Amino acid sequence: MPELAEVAFASKAWKGGMGDVVAKVQTKDVSRVFRDTDPAKVKNGLRDTTLTGAETHGKKMLFQFSENRWLGLHLGMTGWLFTEDSNYLTEKHDALVLRQNERTLVFRDPRQFGRVLYHRGEDAPSWWSNLPPEVNSDAFTLELVRTVLKRRARSPVKAVLLMQEFFPGIGNWMVDEILWRARIHPTHPAGKLSPIKSKALWEETRFVASGAIATVGKRGGDPPKGWLFHVRWKDGRRCPVSGKALVREQIAGRTTCWCPFRQRMKQ
Repeated sequence: MPELAEVAFASKAWKGGMGDVVAKVQTKDVSRVFRDTDPAKVKNGLRDTTLTGAETHGKKMLFQFSENRWLGLHLGMTGWLFTEDSNYLTEKHDALVLRQNERTLVFRDPRQFGRVLYHRGEDAPSWWSNLPPEVNSDAFTLELVRTVLKRRARSPVKAVLLMQEFFPGIGNWMVDEILWRARIHPTHPAGKLSPIKSKALWEETRFVASGAIATVGKRGGDPPKGWLFHVRWKDGRRCPVSGKALVREQIAGRTTCWCPFRQRMKQ
């Protein structure tokens, strides 16, 4: 599933449509991406409006249109955005198609785990404005992280970092990267991290998020060289820092990679 940097990059796929009018809207009404939204409202609401802005928050996207219209998108596991020419013929898994005079903006989701939301109003919808602080924002403080760790004290820290209500946009590979850099074992109980380790967790979360946005979020592809990302999925690979063999196991329901030399249980 795309994480915050991949989502930031994906949102740029519709950049060419900024400032242009949406002449026609097509929806695949039976798609589960509309489980929380009436597709007819999307079609009628966005037709003849102008795409004016886009932003992301964690794994979510928000597109703003003229006439106080708002479109929310979540890519889920298989969703993505792309742009085609004005004569584009819709395909089976195209859930939402916005047609402009010179191009076609498409949201496709074969497995339909994504989501489309719609809102009309002067202010951003509550389902956007009420989201938790972004991990690279000033509101994401050390005190906030320590409160979360205390609230989920018995949970493995790996599981806590995957909780989107606390760490929006942080997914599996980013969690492994954060814990590797903070030198924290993924199964360590969240509430038993020392003050030094909880601070390291907060700092590395912000570092990894900012680094991913600055690279993957701008150009796509992979994060910088030297990151754990480049070796975490490959058998027999070694830690980029210690040179020791890496370990991969299922933790919190996700395949997890760590270095047993750097990430020891005793913190």
